[in-house]
Amino acid sequence: MEASLRSAAFGDGVPPPSPFAVPASPRGRLLAAIGLGARGRYAAAATLLNGLRASKDPVLASLAASTLASHRRQLGGHAAALVLDGEALVLASTATRDEPDPDGLDAEGARADALLGLAADNLGRGRLTAARRLVALAKPHTGDWRTRTRSGWVSAEIELASNISEAGIAPAEMALETALGRGARRHVVKSQLVLGVTVANGGSAERERAKSLVGSARETAEKYEFNSLLWVACLLAADLGAGHADEYRFRSAELLHAVLRHADPCGRWLARESPWVPL
Repeated sequence: MEASLRSAAFGDGVPPPSPFAVPASPRGRLLAAIGLGARGRYAAAATLLNGLRASKDPVLASLAASTLASHRRQLGGHAAALVLDGEALVLASTATRDEPDPDGLDAEGARADALLGLAADNLGRGRLTAARRLVALAKPHTGDWRTRTRSGWVSAEIELASNISEAGIAPAEMALETALGRGARRHVVKSQLVLGVTVANGGSAERERAKSLVGSARETAEKYEFNSLLWVACLLAADLGAGHADEYRFRSAELLHAVLRHADPCGRWLARESPWVPL
């Protein structure tokens, strides 16, 4: 069961045979929550994650807080995520070095998750200098593929927010290459979206590349029901001037409303209040 949950979270993206069964092990519940969040089932994920935040294992508790923070951020709640990522960093700071995990579910990965989460939170609130500093602090902890991928995303997004998108291409390319090397479908989709946005302001050839990247991400997200990314991919496809733009916008709104129906009350409130979520 845990192997299939890990594959769904960090590998082929195929959900386990019983995707809504609650795993017995704490690690299994964390992996299940990650998979549920990817599919936009934020309420079910929050139930699991809030229980894990009380774990006596500081690594597990930290990873749970960071994961919940990422779900809040996906709904535009950067301030709420900031509190959770701060909690995650405090917990990770108390953890002793443990056995390395191939996907970064260890003490080093927990520290990196918290720092990169804080960077993304500050980025979303327009604090670019703080975001850059936090990415730099995370660099010593980027030993696993997942952390390197996430570092690439945040680094590229900082450059985009700074209006120097050319500087964001290298970290975005690195993120995509790393995710492809791991065979992590969901991370490939997110990396394609980040790279697509990063290159979209180039010449006509780069804009066509952006459309191709976003189109590929949209198709994969649709196939594997990565609804947390699919509504964004549809919106980007429309904004990039793809054919049937109105249909993509309608599909994006349809998906976003479906995601919010599966969010907990806090998540729905954050989305309503956020300037980043097009309700």
